[in-house]
Amino acid sequence: MNERLLSKLRQVTLRDIGHLFLFLAALLPSAIFKMRRPDLWLICESANEARDNGYWLFRFLCRERPQVDAVYAICRTSPDYAKVASLGQVVEYGSFRHWVYYLAAKVNLSSQKSGKPNAAVCYLLEVVLGVWKNRRVFLQHGVIMNDLPFLYREKAKFSLFCCSAPRELEWVRNRFGYPPEAVQMVGLCRFDALYGLVPDQKLVLILPTWRMYLQRQHGAAAQMSFLHSRYYACWEQLLHAEAFASLLQAHGKHAIFLMHRNMRAFEGIFTGCAPCIDIVRWEDVDVSALIRQAGTLVTDYSSIQMDFGYLERPLIYYQFDQEEFRRSHLAQGYFRYEEDGFGPVCKTAAEVLTALSEVFERGCQMEPAYRKRVEQFYTLRDTQNCERTYDAVVKLLENHGEDHQ
Repeated sequence: MNERLLSKLRQVTLRDIGHLFLFLAALLPSAIFKMRRPDLWLICESANEARDNGYWLFRFLCRERPQVDAVYAICRTSPDYAKVASLGQVVEYGSFRHWVYYLAAKVNLSSQKSGKPNAAVCYLLEVVLGVWKNRRVFLQHGVIMNDLPFLYREKAKFSLFCCSAPRELEWVRNRFGYPPEAVQMVGLCRFDALYGLVPDQKLVLILPTWRMYLQRQHGAAAQMSFLHSRYYACWEQLLHAEAFASLLQAHGKHAIFLMHRNMRAFEGIFTGCAPCIDIVRWEDVDVSALIRQAGTLVTDYSSIQMDFGYLERPLIYYQFDQEEFRRSHLAQGYFRYEEDGFGPVCKTAAEVLTALSEVFERGCQMEPAYRKRVEQFYTLRDTQNCERTYDAVVKLLENHGEDHQ
């Protein structure tokens, strides 16, 4: 037994074992179900969400391609459940029925690598052991800028890998180990919803990404570690800076600090901000709607920057931990912020406030130099992203049932 398999087996939980039995129990029913519905497209994102590329593709299929037998997997308790159920058929995420659909589906599509009834069991069967071969389409969560080994072919084995920009396409094809035909530039489905919008110039969205090294502890130890982290200190310094509140008030602006979904354990830590600054939990808002609404973005490394840049709206990078981020979170890719970014790179809260002041003085318009970078980066700028994705999946399925694994 190889070391890679042993490593994965050590991570198996009781819940995963339960799902292994669900998988075995679903084998026969799925074979029968497949005879009834041989062309099923199963779509999902995270268990509780329908806000990303999976949702927008499902919406497109239900409205524009109703001949496609599409089902969306989502938890019944999700705040997005009713929205998706009003469009078409849904299945309870992680249920026995989800397993039946997953095994019977002609193609499985997700914006998340872990978009499956049980990520651990599916990874074991599909990648480590390689005993279950199915067609899997990676719709992506955002435009790839960094080196992401967990998406390499040997660790993911997608049949179709969707990209949105020439440099991203080249990076994935050259670095991730997939054959060229498995990596296609079709665009992010959610980009179709970014057109014809009038931004709220008064809204400043502050959206930091997470750090994996902040998840190494649990309980009280995790709380204490987070409180002593540079991550907390720097965002706290910005949010509670009197100059920040004064700047917002002087220009009639309002800021929303959107906590990353992995901050659930630290919800009560960011408090006491000025009235013009709101602290909002990820699950309480539609992130894509906030992006479409906001006039200015402050982030560190979040892939949301690529949506905002696509809209040619001003954004500011607050990167107080560049070396630590590259060392402990994500390795450097082809995208270098100082040379390729869509806004100024700031290392301190004071620099962020200076950059924000300049944005406000320009009427919340993106500087021409950054606008030029956006134009050079994106060559697909239309409302055909869902259409191209659909066409790419159809082509995959028509390719005599062959997988690119």
